[in-house]
Amino acid sequence: MVAALLIGRAGSVGFPGKNTTPVLGRPFMAYPLLAALNSESVDKVYVSTDSPEIMDIARQNGAEVIVRPDYLCSKEAHGEDAFVHGFKYIRDELHEDVEMMVLLHCNGPCVLPEQIDEGVKILRENPEYDSAVTVSKYNMYSTVRARKIGDDGLLHPFIPFECYPEDMKISCDRDEQGDTWFADVCLSVVQPRCLEDLNYGILPQRWMGQKIYPIKQWGGIDVDYEWQMPLAVEWLRQHGFTETELPYEQKRK
Repeated sequence: MVAALLIGRAGSVGFPGKNTTPVLGRPFMAYPLLAALNSESVDKVYVSTDSPEIMDIARQNGAEVIVRPDYLCSKEAHGEDAFVHGFKYIRDELHEDVEMMVLLHCNGPCVLPEQIDEGVKILRENPEYDSAVTVSKYNMYSTVRARKIGDDGLLHPFIPFECYPEDMKISCDRDEQGDTWFADVCLSVVQPRCLEDLNYGILPQRWMGQKIYPIKQWGGIDVDYEWQMPLAVEWLRQHGFTETELPYEQKRK
């Protein structure tokens, strides 16, 4: 079985209520949920949450609800632990034989059913891969350009320049270092082994394992602050979403 697991909690410090905020006439979380429900590869869809509103939206769309325990609902809790909890619940409590997990976030709308299908296909053809994830190119955010504020109140390189390879070109040109790809965490198709032992994976998203295949797209974003919402709306519009239309034929699960 290929299981999709969507996670989202009630509390949000940066953008309260973001997961259920109406966007193009639908709750924000509907976009990753609909992608999973309309994937040809996904057999069952689960939503892990502590929010009654998110639970209602999940059930209304035909997904099964996993009640997220309190210790995984604080602002200090890590999403990777919620993924592990959901996976083990599906495997151990529901006794499902899980071939792959499709991991989604309620605040990560930039995903389409065909991307899920592509990820599943890639892992079936390459079982040595740990995961297939959506990535977006953000050269303007390369580590070379990143800064932090030091104890002196001044800006300093986020990573000291002496830590970079000697032959690496460093300049004000955002493209000088080559393309910088970020896992936008809108979609991660993963082998069960990645969730059976998080320590097997590499930081910062350990659920992706070590051998990670990139599903390239543009503008992928998981929304943490209200000012990011227009970026997500632009992605949705550019991919054919409107207030009345989806860019794919909706099917029942």
